[in-house]
Amino acid sequence: MLLRALLLTTLLATASGTPAPAADSAAAPDPWRPKPPPLTTPWTDQVGPDNALPEYPRPQLTRERWLNLNGLWSYGGGSTPPTAATEQILVPYPPESGLSGIQRHDDHMLYRRTFEVPRDWSGQRLLLHFGAVDQKAEVSVNGRTVAIHEGGYTEFSADITDALRPGAKQELVVAVEDRNDANPYPVGKQRNKAGGILYTGASGIWQTVWLEPVPDAHIAKLDINPDLRGFDLTARTSARAGERVEAVVFDAGGNEVSRASGPADTALRLPVADPHLWTPDDPYLYDIAVRLVGADGRTLDEVGSYGGLRTVELVDDSQGRPRMALNGRILFQHGPLDQGFWPDGIYTAPTDEALRFDVAETKRLGFNMVRKHVKVEPARWYYWTDQLGLLVWQDMPSLPIDLADPPGSNPPPGEEARANFRDELTAMIDQLRSVPSIVAWVPFNEGWGEFETAEVAELVRRTDPTRLVNANSGVNCCYSLPDTGSGDIYDDHTYVGPGSPEVRGERASVDGEYGGLGLVEEGHLWPGQPGAYEMTNSRAELTDRYAEVSRDLARIVEISGLSAAIYTQTTDVENEVNGFFTYDRRILKPNPDVVRAHNLAVIDAGTP
Repeated sequence: MLLRALLLTTLLATASGTPAPAADSAAAPDPWRPKPPPLTTPWTDQVGPDNALPEYPRPQLTRERWLNLNGLWSYGGGSTPPTAATEQILVPYPPESGLSGIQRHDDHMLYRRTFEVPRDWSGQRLLLHFGAVDQKAEVSVNGRTVAIHEGGYTEFSADITDALRPGAKQELVVAVEDRNDANPYPVGKQRNKAGGILYTGASGIWQTVWLEPVPDAHIAKLDINPDLRGFDLTARTSARAGERVEAVVFDAGGNEVSRASGPADTALRLPVADPHLWTPDDPYLYDIAVRLVGADGRTLDEVGSYGGLRTVELVDDSQGRPRMALNGRILFQHGPLDQGFWPDGIYTAPTDEALRFDVAETKRLGFNMVRKHVKVEPARWYYWTDQLGLLVWQDMPSLPIDLADPPGSNPPPGEEARANFRDELTAMIDQLRSVPSIVAWVPFNEGWGEFETAEVAELVRRTDPTRLVNANSGVNCCYSLPDTGSGDIYDDHTYVGPGSPEVRGERASVDGEYGGLGLVEEGHLWPGQPGAYEMTNSRAELTDRYAEVSRDLARIVEISGLSAAIYTQTTDVENEVNGFFTYDRRILKPNPDVVRAHNLAVIDAGTP
């Protein structure tokens, strides 16, 4: 069976994959209805209680049996912990969003629903999964605490088997605290007081909640590390002594190309003869099947996954300058800054097709990479970058600072905030380490909450030595601490730019942000004062200015040895109007043919 067919299916046909029954109406007398957001997207009206993100949420570790708990939950919220859930909310849209039906921020949130365990799951362990809950969550089943999690960007799970009541409805309660930038957690651009380059917060449950049955001995995670000749794969399991793991790699036609087996929780080498490498122009993915096998030869557990063969490193060009290389060859990386906000769902895309849209349109504009800016996306966003072919620089969400203060006046983060940052940084890397499209980690941005830069960069390298480290994007500006020389990349921010940083030592030089050309499109604006780094008056003028800036960039690339450039930005976000698309994704502002031609020319100028 081709495993990728399961991933591409938008609605699983199996009954166990359909959404679970809605929350008890008796617990939520105020019936749910969506609240009108300030702007709607083309997908807003497609969202409802029966189809809230129904897709399989974990593409790199798939099982056929699962139960989606997205949909209507009972909800209560306020400035203090609520004691009752008397409203209804559409999970997984954050309470601040129109799609949630709440459309307000609550420091404290209480979610409640019931569910029934399918009869054919008896004899299995039952795992409860959360894609992300911002910021502090305590989860209980039938009154028993099963998980406590801190940090708003990483997934977590709980084995709830021992908390279940046989033959009865099960009660699931999630108590959450999220005070946005008032708490010592990474928040990215979320703020209690949004404005300018800071945006509406997204609290509580904002990614898919789901259940799956697993055997006592099962596969919990796959770590897949590619190179140009095959995969190193480690299955993290709950296996017992004598149990083994077997992994098989299939090409896109379903033909077996590699097989290996060995003790559970140890690395397997899966060599691939005649390897088909993954690139943005040819994003070839192999399917991978992994089995946990008992001492008697029985299959105890089986999961599906995928991987792409690629490497990323620095190499010297013909002039001895360090450059970024994919699969051993210098490739100029060119893409937009992508912030992942939505007017109807805030942090949560309304549908999977909407999530795919931003990636597909970035490709259509001629880019080959994207910088995911101070946010971690759901696993399906990375699936689309893998599938469609878009290199990813992954930022770590920033600790909160007050951007109204001048540089140098913000106090350094306290020890609790530093510990939270380190914990979530390493958890993010571990969660995403098998994603082939990710080629660089960016722990800090413009000095926001920056501390111990060299030590943090080294922590990133120890956690994942296979990718590049961009220690601080925008090291030349804003709130940045003095350059430590750490990491693999010197990253310049110049607006409108483009910047022309010199190659420094053994690091590649990049324009980590430039551009920011704005255009107001009436009828497609977020409430407030629109702004950009430079405003234009028409789509024609915007297109002409983009062409001018791109010609300057191509010239700089040819003479300077620049390795990458990131334009601000994919879409407008709230009051920022410097996107290619309006915030509602309804209007592409510049001429796409002109943009594509210049983007390809820049990539060509920087690729020997």
